[in-house]
Amino acid sequence: MTILTGFIFSFLSTVGFGIITNVPRRVLLYAGMTGAFGWTVYLLAESVTSNLILPNFLAALTIGLLGNVAAIRVKAPVNMIYVPSLVSLVPGVIIYTSLKEFALGNYMHAGQNLVKTLVIALAIDIGFAIAESLFKRVYQFVK
Repeated sequence: MTILTGFIFSFLSTVGFGIITNVPRRVLLYAGMTGAFGWTVYLLAESVTSNLILPNFLAALTIGLLGNVAAIRVKAPVNMIYVPSLVSLVPGVIIYTSLKEFALGNYMHAGQNLVKTLVIALAIDIGFAIAESLFKRVYQFVK
């Protein structure tokens, strides 16, 4: 998958999920762009490293920073941008595989996939926390 294709489909999936979750129309473009840039950062980081944490962390950091800027620009709560933007980063396949392996009695594989899911979730959470902290510090000086 090329970077441009990833950008376009991530934009579309973010906007689609925003529509499903009733995000106001005035926010959809900003949420779509934020999600698309976050996914692009993920793809670029993933092409450089085989690490599971770094691409998710950098993508969450990007979404966190861009989401805060967009929220101020549109005068909307930042969660309206965060929620649809995260749809591309959710480790749904890994969670599904973990539950399937658990149901089949393959507890070792299920545990490994569960740990991967938790690591991804933690990387995303830390990325958002750092983005919020950085944005608040920078915004104090700009304001």
